[in-house]
Amino acid sequence: MYNVVVIGGGIVGLASALKIKEGNPKWRVAIVDKEKSIAQHQTGHNSGVIHSGLYYKPGSSKAKNCVVGYNQLIRFCEEEEVNFDLCGKIVVATSDDEIPYLHQLTERGEANGLTGMKKLSAGELKEHEPHVAGVEGLFVPQTGIIDYKEVARKYADKFQHFGGDLFMDNEVKGFKQNGKFEEIITSKQTMITRLVINCAGLHSDKVAELTGTEPDYRIIPFRGEYYELKPEAQHFVNNLIYPVPDPNFPFLGVHFTRMINGGIEAGPNAVLAYRREGYKKTDIHIGELMESLTYKGFREVAKKYWRTGMGEFYRSYSKSAFTKALQRLLPEIEAKDLKRGGAGVRAQACDKDGGLVDDFLILEKDGFINVGNAPSPAATSSLAIGQHVAQLASEKLG
Repeated sequence: MYNVVVIGGGIVGLASALKIKEGNPKWRVAIVDKEKSIAQHQTGHNSGVIHSGLYYKPGSSKAKNCVVGYNQLIRFCEEEEVNFDLCGKIVVATSDDEIPYLHQLTERGEANGLTGMKKLSAGELKEHEPHVAGVEGLFVPQTGIIDYKEVARKYADKFQHFGGDLFMDNEVKGFKQNGKFEEIITSKQTMITRLVINCAGLHSDKVAELTGTEPDYRIIPFRGEYYELKPEAQHFVNNLIYPVPDPNFPFLGVHFTRMINGGIEAGPNAVLAYRREGYKKTDIHIGELMESLTYKGFREVAKKYWRTGMGEFYRSYSKSAFTKALQRLLPEIEAKDLKRGGAGVRAQACDKDGGLVDDFLILEKDGFINVGNAPSPAATSSLAIGQHVAQLASEKLG
């Protein structure tokens, strides 16, 4: 018998369980996940960036949780001796028509409490990144790099140290109400709990449906593919180089990221994945793909962004096109400097009207809390999201 069972062993589920257990030491709390080990999907496939809160609409859940979560993450890593580097990043306007958007980003960052940002002239850009091409830039000192799989392992270790239970290789099959309790039926056992928290990421809408919630959104999986710079080309990049993002598209554009464990990533693009856990072009699940393609909201997205989508799709299959996109920031980069890297899949909530849900989304009903949308910067924000979920759990259980 549990007070709370969290579904999902990614960084948000782990942080939520940890915060619940920290705040309620006597509660019995468990995490269940269908994989054999934690952090196997979004947490284990992201680019390892500590986000500062630069991009998000002031007052939004993303903005508030990113800033609070950033500070909590840094403290946690210092206390638990997790390696990280607050190396800062530059955002580069490559043409004059991007300068107004760069200034808007600066205003957003200031509104979200960022200090120490510095406007950079074309010449000053070269002082940070000698090989970059741009007409104006912005230096953001708070941005950093980290290995979120290591963070997730520390969350899990601490949660278990406090007496929490972790059940891996337990796929949730359904729920059954039992008086004031919920029965969770997994592939290996039946668990009884007062409260279920759904942090299932790429499958969060499906789990929400199993709880009896009718979400007015669907998770659409977008694959982000990376190249890596070969060792002889890594001198082109010192730290992190980002473009000015398209204000109408919820992705940041291809960029360069120094990784905490060595190497430089270039990317990602953003293309529809052919299955929810489709990390390769050859990963295809006909049923899941048809669910995406036939969903009214996705069809509206496709109509709205078809030009952008075609460009992303073309870059997915053309190394020369991917290289050309990277050359907007670093003209000296050539296709021979790049080798195929990894890929991640973003669980992007899409509403039925074709809106790509931009903020964190949490839905509640009796016995359940569903974390429906938690895209980037969820890893940076994980402890703040977890703290909020823990507060909701305390309010529900008294």
